[in-house]
Order: sequence, then C-alpha cells, then structure tokens
Amino acid sequence: MPVRPLAPAGLAAHRAQPWQFLLAHLGLPLAIGVPLFALLMGGGGDQWLADQLYRLEGGHWALQNAWATTALVHRAGKWLSTLGALLAILLCFHHWRRGRDRTLRWALLYVVVAVALGTGLVSLLKAHLPMECPWDLLRYGGHERFVGLFDTRPAGMPSNACFPAGHASAGYAWLSLYFFALLWRPQWRWAGLTIGVAGGLLFGISQQLRGAHFLSHDVATALLCWLLSLGLYLLVRWQLDRPTRQEARA
Repeated sequence: MPVRPLAPAGLAAHRAQPWQFLLAHLGLPLAIGVPLFALLMGGGGDQWLADQLYRLEGGHWALQNAWATTALVHRAGKWLSTLGALLAILLCFHHWRRGRDRTLRWALLYVVVAVALGTGLVSLLKAHLPMECPWDLLRYGGHERFVGLFDTRPAGMPSNACFPAGHASAGYAWLSLYFFALLWRPQWRWAGLTIGVAGGLLFGISQQLRGAHFLSHDVATALLCWLLSLGLYLLVRWQLDRPTRQEARA
C-alpha cells in the first residue's frame, strides 16, 4: 500500500477561497517588497546602509576577501545549495521510477524545477541588466560613478553584472520548500519557509558585508524567487487536482 499524504488542511482554504490564498501569497509579498525595493534603490536606502557597513569596516571593504565571507559562506554555501539540488534531483528520479505517491512525485519535481529556474532567472537578468556593485563605486573606493537601474548609462561605461543578487538566489530559491510542503505535508510549510529565508539572508548579508551587493539587489532576488515558486506551485496544484485516468474511468 502506498503511503498517502496527510490531509492537506492548509490547502482546503486555498481551494475554497482562492482569493484569500492569492492575497496572502501574491498580494502581501508585492505590497511589502515593491515599496521596499523602491525605497532602497530610488530613495537612497541602499547607499545609507552601505555607508554604515563601509564605515564600520574602517573605510574599506575589510570583509571582501575574508575567510568567513568568501570560503565559508560564498563558496561552501554555494556547494551546499548545489548538493541540496542534487539530492532533490535524485529523490525526484527515484520516486518517478519506483514511487507510488503521486503527490510526492509532483512535489519533488516542483522543487527541482523551482530551484533551477529561480537561480537561472537571476543569472539571466544579471547578464542583461548592467549595474555596479558597491565596491565598484567611487563612493566606496572604486572607479565608477553610480548609475541607477533605469538611468541611461554613459557611452563606454563598463557593464558590471551586479543586479540582481546572484549568490543570494542560491538561498532564496529554496523558498520553494514552503510550497513543496503545501503540496505534500502542509504542517511543514513554516520549516520550509524558514530554510529559504535563512539561506537567502545568510548569503545576501555576507555579500553586502563584502561590498558585492546593495540590499535592494537581495530584495529583488527574493521577490523573483518567491513569485516564480508561487507560479510553479499553482501549475502543479492544478495538475494534481486533475483526475487521473483511473479516477476518470471510475
């Protein structure tokens, strides 16, 4: 007998009141994230926070090449996220070949796709949205002046790829664990959310301490990963709600 997933109590309200689900999972993040992004990037919040970090580090990015921020968080953290993705792929492959739990199969496939697309989308945007890192700017000991995301860049200015935050995406992509839990074990959803938020914050703060990103870069990455995870979740939820061939015959 296959192990059936626990009754998805967290999804009953979603199916009964879809507007409440979208208000909480789409409307609320946008209502918080978009104004915060605008305040940071357009209202000077990025520079204010970077000024404080730069001053606390002695007027230079003292942690730019520190062991804790480069070897431990940046490199080892990236490998840990990659290991998690490989484990998800192996579990997905196993359950699609031998597993009998249809919900778990789709939930694992969801995680694999969400993590891959989350990190991939951020990397794609970084390649096409030129923006300087704090350490590139004259204000923080670099050689470039600040040009906003929507400002016209001077001719001949190098195209630095610092937006959105690529390394933080290796953490925020795991926000998909929240929706994985909603699909399979709703009572685990807060643990999944905690893992994604904690990983993104750890990677993001470490990069800010190195002078590699402004806070708005991380806010953009978190929003992108969340919205992508939500959209994929709705697709998988729709697929799971469709009757199987056996159920259709019955």
